[in-house]
Amino acid sequence: MNYNLIRYGVKDAGIFENRALVAKVFEALDETKPQSVRYLVLELEDGEFVHLVGYDKDSSALTELDAFKAFGADHASRRSTPLARSAAKIIGNYHMLAEADEVVPV
Repeated sequence: MNYNLIRYGVKDAGIFENRALVAKVFEALDETKPQSVRYLVLELEDGEFVHLVGYDKDSSALTELDAFKAFGADHASRRSTPLARSAAKIIGNYHMLAEADEVVPV
């Protein structure tokens, strides 16, 4: 599985909307139950959001959801900082992610 970590800050006025749109993405994932995608979103106390996306071949099972398209449609206007995306490797995992056997040896 491939992983990407995405971070961005959200303007105070956009935090509620960002939370609501993220919640709709999770509702859509709960309905469609794609097996090829793992998704985790954290909100930090400074208004920064962190997304961890895991996917097999591509992330289209997530990105093609109508709820995800709605989330991304006006995303730039809600952000207070640029979006930063990095490929990531799981080095340790304790009951957080489903693929615990994918830990990279150090």
